[in-house]
Amino acid sequence: MPSKPLLDVLSGKRVDAPPMWLMRQAGRYLPEYRALRAEKGGFLELVNDSEAAAEVTLQPIRRFGFDGAILFSDILVVPHALGQDLWFEGGEGPRLAPKLVDHALESLTAAPDRLNPVYGTVRRVAAALPAQTAFLGFAGSPWTNATYMVAGQGSRDQSETRRMAYADPGAFGAIIDAIVAMSIDYLAKQVEAGVEAVQLFDSWAGSLSPAQFERWVIAPNAAIVAGLRARCPQVRIIGFPKGAGGKLAAYARETGVDAIGLDETVDPVWAHRELPAGLPVQGNLDPLALIAGGTELEAAVRRVLDALSDRPHIFNLGHGIQQDTPIAHVEQLIGIVRGAAK
Repeated sequence: MPSKPLLDVLSGKRVDAPPMWLMRQAGRYLPEYRALRAEKGGFLELVNDSEAAAEVTLQPIRRFGFDGAILFSDILVVPHALGQDLWFEGGEGPRLAPKLVDHALESLTAAPDRLNPVYGTVRRVAAALPAQTAFLGFAGSPWTNATYMVAGQGSRDQSETRRMAYADPGAFGAIIDAIVAMSIDYLAKQVEAGVEAVQLFDSWAGSLSPAQFERWVIAPNAAIVAGLRARCPQVRIIGFPKGAGGKLAAYARETGVDAIGLDETVDPVWAHRELPAGLPVQGNLDPLALIAGGTELEAAVRRVLDALSDRPHIFNLGHGIQQDTPIAHVEQLIGIVRGAAK
């Protein structure tokens, strides 16, 4: 069996040309994705069609040969499995009902079978990936999923959820606990079906004060890491608390994740200095630098590579690839990173 460079790095190995994958690498910037989505009729239709979702997961691997494939799904499948209705409004994003800002968690009836299509996708992808390509699954972290469950949709400042967390921490804690329990089972079943590493996406972690961050980001993610490791001790876990900034070091120490994903606002020189020695990091090219291409892209990539050259590093963006990203710029990026070996 050939080695899988991405898994080697997650195990603490440093290499000169870091392995790479890109958040949202399967998506709207690819013409083959747009064609399949048009055929299937919408995003959720793709997610719940295991054959189509496996095809989407594999598209960027065929085109670019990334070192990691990321499962094509959505973080909100967990709230859906907890009993909320989930749909997407055209041009406006996801919606969940009933909103837990004015409905009790107990009013929901859990429906874990709603996750079965995801496991079907995992099995199909695992059987089709090249031997050297690592397979990553994922889940939304409890705080971020809770913001959608409470408000019924995304928001800029998560005000309703933050208010609830202060005003009724008991009720809010019950929502977090339910997400933690469902997420552990969900991720463990992804691993059992064939994924080899997972990422915990906390897209809205940056909206919390330090004390609230400890309570609603660090503690629940630590619980997921411990619970998942108890069931799947071999799995590697990447934590991505977007916007955490100076709280990253505490997150790294206290959650027990195997690697930290850096968003594009984090100075990689600072991250290398402040994060635990030897801890693998992932990131953190600005997605807009990728859109720019040319000499600006090359300079931005070199800054990340140089800053993290003495640490186990997986090259990635600081957030998801934008839908107007030129494919030629992705090819340029791959050439720069893979040419970095000394």
